[in-house]
Amino acid sequence: MKVLALRAVDATESRVPLTPDSVRKLVTLGLTVQVPSGLGECCGWCDENFTEAGAAISTDDAIGDADVVLGIAPPNPDTFQAMKAGALYVGFLDPVMNPARVKAIMEAGLSAVAMEFIPRSTFAQKMDALSSQASLAGYAAVLLAANALPQILPMMMTPAGTLKPARVLVIGVGVAGLQAIATAKRLGARVDAFDTRPEVAEQVRSLGAKFVEVDLGETGATREGYAKALSDEQKAAQQAAMAALVAQSDVVITTAQVFGRRAPQIVTDAMIATMRPGSVVVDGAVDSGGNVEGIVVGETVQRHGVTVIGVPHLARRVPVHASEMYAANLVNLLSHIWAPETEALSLDTDDVTMEACLIIQEGTLRNELIRAGQEASP
Repeated sequence: MKVLALRAVDATESRVPLTPDSVRKLVTLGLTVQVPSGLGECCGWCDENFTEAGAAISTDDAIGDADVVLGIAPPNPDTFQAMKAGALYVGFLDPVMNPARVKAIMEAGLSAVAMEFIPRSTFAQKMDALSSQASLAGYAAVLLAANALPQILPMMMTPAGTLKPARVLVIGVGVAGLQAIATAKRLGARVDAFDTRPEVAEQVRSLGAKFVEVDLGETGATREGYAKALSDEQKAAQQAAMAALVAQSDVVITTAQVFGRRAPQIVTDAMIATMRPGSVVVDGAVDSGGNVEGIVVGETVQRHGVTVIGVPHLARRVPVHASEMYAANLVNLLSHIWAPETEALSLDTDDVTMEACLIIQEGTLRNELIRAGQEASP
């Protein structure tokens, strides 16, 4: 079974799908691994590190001979056309929002695992790439904010007087939000957090932060672990509560997302105008549309004296650990579906994990959420 790692076509993508250590584990499973020359340069891994681990340096025609192609950022449609029919592509695909990409995979007669669709279950958590990358994104968001803030985060007692801790507000308490809370607390900030799911309150308090309770009526989470979309009335109540919290915060970090949909707009321009000059807002949901009104992907701007940061793909700011975690997710997934006794992949859709993440099987779309998006697109 031939496995090929892809170099991302996106020049801003600093992560890689395989590391020398993960190559070693795949080779131990009995898989043949190829990587393109220079794959790990962004992370400090040279070709020799990969070949010593058991990989071969791929040739130009390797993709057409591979049984499994591993990527991270979604590739160009040409990549799918170059793969042989029946091969398996594994990586982030953003399939709900990109029907054309799904169509290209289907037309090529491929199977595809979308890493976004790995279920958030106890068994599958070792394969859950969304969570592994979100955790690093939450960490990176706090460091971005700390670097932009013209004051320190912790309280400091000096002979010249006592410096009060900065106030940090985290909106959205998923994996990224929890890591943002933990990082801000470790840096000494006073942290408040808000989420529409009251069941996360205990997690917030366990990290030493204050959970802000707002009565929104009935809320909850999707089966993927994301907050459910709010009604118009709930959004109005939420924004009223957020306005007061944002005004008193030195740093606001947003991470609120709804699976398969545009991120909800939570922080308005009017809210930003109430913040003290020098304050910082980091939109951690900018990749899926953003939580901040008027946010632009890739731009850091000054609005009403406040620094508003729209840096996308925050996990890319720590590519070594992001690559190590993602590669571990892929190794665990391949270990789950590789059957060494038959030297073949077991794409068993009766398996709960595969039923969720195998979105296309030999050119046939299997996922109803994606199908609905395909039917709705022009």
